[in-house]
Amino acid sequence: MKSTLKTNYHTHSTFCDGHNTPEEMVKQAIIDDFNILGFSSHSMFPFAETWHIAPRYHKPYIDEINRLKSKYQDKIEILTGFEADFIPSLCIPSHERFKEFNPDYLIGSVHFITNEKGFVTVDESAEGVKNGIEKLFNGNGKKFTQEYFYLEREMLKAGDFEILGHCDLIKLRNQELHFFNEQDTWYRNELKSLAKEIKKHDIIVEINTGAIARKNLNDIYPSEYMLELLYNSNIPVTINSDSHSIQTLDTAFDIAEEKLRKAGFKETAIIKKGHIEMQPL
Repeated sequence: MKSTLKTNYHTHSTFCDGHNTPEEMVKQAIIDDFNILGFSSHSMFPFAETWHIAPRYHKPYIDEINRLKSKYQDKIEILTGFEADFIPSLCIPSHERFKEFNPDYLIGSVHFITNEKGFVTVDESAEGVKNGIEKLFNGNGKKFTQEYFYLEREMLKAGDFEILGHCDLIKLRNQELHFFNEQDTWYRNELKSLAKEIKKHDIIVEINTGAIARKNLNDIYPSEYMLELLYNSNIPVTINSDSHSIQTLDTAFDIAEEKLRKAGFKETAIIKKGHIEMQPL
């Protein structure tokens, strides 16, 4: 086995909004020479939106991934996880919340912004995000963006998880809607505050290539400026494809690696056999 392991911990399947079964994803991962594949079905347990794994299917999901762990143990290491949503007072990415399923790891992600006027999903269509900004924040994109990063920080304080998912997902629809400028001081201060909070916790930040795979952005999450902040704060990172199909499982890892090296990184983090290790980039 090569010294640098090829890993992906952000993998979706037909248990949530993915297009392929878990076994199809495993077979593709073997073809693509992955050493470790982690499954991370969307979850807001004990609740669900249409694109989350339904509460009643959490146990069958765990059972299926465990079956695949055993079946393919000589070819690939398989891990069981959830991409757990954070909505204050509703759902939280914590091992206590998921203890009955005993996942190997959790990805903590913010997808929803809510207030007394309703909610918006930050990675829905541009029209949906635009309508959400109008409804929840009277068209104020700065307040919308600041609320997103506030929720990221609150999730870090309240949660108990291993990987922080796509930490600047808020930029996904910004190229169409232009509701903030990534060069603005206030925006960069939000990133600085987020990096400072991440540093307080034993968290790996994912370098997510999913927007490239789905042709939503020609860029990774997080931005180059955030990568610099993570590097300067000595925060570990791992590359994930956030794949929803076999076609995108192995997308843009080379781009992510190039951006990491440019920021100064020489190592990435891996979750292996229940603990975190660092390996050469």
